[in-house]
Amino acid sequence: MSSEWDCFARAQRGDELSWRVLVGLHRERLTAIALLVTGSVSAAEDVVQETFLRAIRTKIKHRRGTVNGFLGTIAYRLAVKEASRAKKHGDLDEVLPADDGRTVLDRIVKDERERFVIEAIRALDDKHREVLVLRFYGGYSYEEIADFLQVAVGTVKSRMFSAVKSCRERLQERGVI
Repeated sequence: MSSEWDCFARAQRGDELSWRVLVGLHRERLTAIALLVTGSVSAAEDVVQETFLRAIRTKIKHRRGTVNGFLGTIAYRLAVKEASRAKKHGDLDEVLPADDGRTVLDRIVKDERERFVIEAIRALDDKHREVLVLRFYGGYSYEEIADFLQVAVGTVKSRMFSAVKSCRERLQERGVI
């Protein structure tokens, strides 16, 4: 844990290699969080960029927790703000997965499955979606989510159970699982 904080401190002091390491370790996970909250590829990319900018400018007063949790918290909060702004203005774009060199058939099958999963998650109400995203895409523990959302751990577990059940039912209806 400390070595990642040391890497973060070096990045703040301008060490380009440390910066690249941090971005490489966290960009994909932060993008997933932002994408699931905003529903927009471009908004998710903007959120991740803003997350790293805010993080690098932040004066760290303590090293409790992880860099992963620190960045995830910033990204989640920025994504919620962006989703709220976009909802008011109605400018969400399509969810488009990146090209990763798979065959066309493989890409179509995987992309469709991912699209159904994203649709199932996005169909959840905010309270259920946030615990699911924070747990599975943010990597937070139930206790961390409860602390973050300021609710009881039992509430987090209950919402998680309902969210997973709802997603599973939607995916079964679509024949995905």
